[in-house]
Amino acid sequence: MENKNTPFSPPSKNGKQKMFRFNFYWMYGLIFLLLVALYMSNDSVSSKELGWTEFQKLAEENTFEQMTVFNKRNVVEATVRKDKIEQVFGSNYDYQKLGNSPKIYVTIPSADKFSDFYDKAVSSNQISTKVRFEEGDDTIWSFIVSFGPMILLILVWIFLMRRMSGGAGSGPGSVFSVGRAKAQLFDKESDRKVTFKDVAGLAEAKQEVEEIVSFLKNPGKYTELGGKIPKGALLVGPPGTGKTLLAKAVAGEADVPFFSLSGSDFVEMFVGVGASRVRDLFRQAKEKAPCIVFIDEIDAVGRARGKNANMASNDERENTLNQLLTEMDGFGSNSGVIILAATNRADILDKALLRAGRFDRQIHVELPDLNERKEIFGVHLRPIKIDESVDAEFLARQTPGFSGADIANVCNEAALIAARKGKSFVQKEDFMNAVDRIVGGLEKRSCIMTEEERKSIATHEAGHATLSWLLEHANPLVKVTIVPRGKALGAAWYLPEERQITTKEQLQDEMCATLGGRAAEELFLGKISTGAANDLERVTKQAYAMVVYFGMSKRLPNLNYYDSTGQDWGFTKPYSEDTAKLIDSEVQQIIDEQYERAKEILSKHSDGHHQLAQVLLEREVIYSEDVEHIFGKRQWISRSQEILQLQEKANEKAAEEQAKASDNNDKQPTAATTEA
Repeated sequence: MENKNTPFSPPSKNGKQKMFRFNFYWMYGLIFLLLVALYMSNDSVSSKELGWTEFQKLAEENTFEQMTVFNKRNVVEATVRKDKIEQVFGSNYDYQKLGNSPKIYVTIPSADKFSDFYDKAVSSNQISTKVRFEEGDDTIWSFIVSFGPMILLILVWIFLMRRMSGGAGSGPGSVFSVGRAKAQLFDKESDRKVTFKDVAGLAEAKQEVEEIVSFLKNPGKYTELGGKIPKGALLVGPPGTGKTLLAKAVAGEADVPFFSLSGSDFVEMFVGVGASRVRDLFRQAKEKAPCIVFIDEIDAVGRARGKNANMASNDERENTLNQLLTEMDGFGSNSGVIILAATNRADILDKALLRAGRFDRQIHVELPDLNERKEIFGVHLRPIKIDESVDAEFLARQTPGFSGADIANVCNEAALIAARKGKSFVQKEDFMNAVDRIVGGLEKRSCIMTEEERKSIATHEAGHATLSWLLEHANPLVKVTIVPRGKALGAAWYLPEERQITTKEQLQDEMCATLGGRAAEELFLGKISTGAANDLERVTKQAYAMVVYFGMSKRLPNLNYYDSTGQDWGFTKPYSEDTAKLIDSEVQQIIDEQYERAKEILSKHSDGHHQLAQVLLEREVIYSEDVEHIFGKRQWISRSQEILQLQEKANEKAAEEQAKASDNNDKQPTAATTEA
């Protein structure tokens, strides 16, 4: 067979010939060689080289107008007189190449010998040639001076071209790679540290994402029944609940490439960059399909279109969102690419982004309940040295409303507090101080107060503690202090009930307990202070919510003016001015009723309040045991205690059923007995 391979088309691995590819850098090399050749041939074009003997003869005949002696190079450069050009170069010389003042070069033995020759020629032949001596330079330096700037420009041009073409010099921060996606890739070879075992609680959310990972690992289990892999899942929930941690666990568990980036990575000041990064992200994802793409804080780019008055039709954020919508579910195929996103502001996302086909699942990651907080504490207590006084269940009860990030912060603060005190282990006291530090702020022991101010604060806090203990639906008291913390001059810690729904009576009791501080000041001190500003703010918002959102008003029953779509009714109110006055009147009436109720209860239990205030002045900190000693045992059981009791009963019942099942198994005859 004839060999068709040429030096310019070497055979490839699969037997096919590779086409000759022109490299643009060859042009730079060719230009460089031409410059060198031009420099080397420059002397031969505009000058002529003579021998020493011939030069002496011509010099004695006064042929040269001027001579320059280069000491370092031992070279003489001489300019030929106009009337002697034919004698030196002949009658056929070219004026265009040589010019009117051509030069000759001659290598001399030394500068001293040339000086002797010149002195002798001047004295004997009366020549008028001018002589100038110079140190001179070498050829390399002359070349650098002549062509150095041009070479530097070529090198800079090569560098810029490599950056623009995405060569080795183009990094993530390069202006020429501004249109590239900034996604971080995690694959099988990456060092993963987070798995589903590290994610405590979130049982339902973990089940949803575990199913996605299971689909990628074993798609046949689902496709046999006609199911399709979901295109996207959106994690929605308050800050700190573990949305990003859940995505990290997916990256650690999935055996497929995982791209991670933030929604703000698409936003750039240059026009068209966001859309370009979206295209580049999905191009990389398609190359590595099947894979998962995680976009954290997607609300940075997925905000609803047309809601912002400053948004024009060519807004960069809107163009980026349009490109994202097209890539997620457009005419192109993205099979094998799953989009996982997280946000805590789902109400402002564009409806087109939330529809099925783009985000098929919305996974709500809520604040953990009591049992989930216990599991989360179990995870974060693993690396901490604790003693037997630390109980995860007790800590979970003391941290209602805490997110996973808050619990991690509590454990870290407790370890820092114990280390500051020089302890070998972290104890229960350190965790309680950490909770106080996070909830109330740092203690300000250096804050100086007068005796009158301390009495006012003690009366105020004792009013809160008294009402919270005597009201059925108020949050149970844990701790009261008059030591300033953060911006508060006094603080009270309660154990909020983790309710699924809240009744009108429960809201009224909470408002009454909140107004207990101001009521105690007016009732027992005869004057009020600014210390109740935060209490009044909370009560006003709660009363307004009862009237406007929950429909718990007598004159405005069963009405709700809340817009769950996030549009907030635009620039107009959903009610008239007369209704607004009625709302204000109802809010004022609700607050007045609870304020008078608070004063009435405090008047009946004034002796207990005075005792509690006195203990606060003496000890500065009191606990629920002290309140129980003054007012007696609280009559009502808290909901958390009720739940724990129900859980204990359920556990006991399950244990009994398991014991009965084991007894029945023991009573069943074995196979050997039956055969006998």
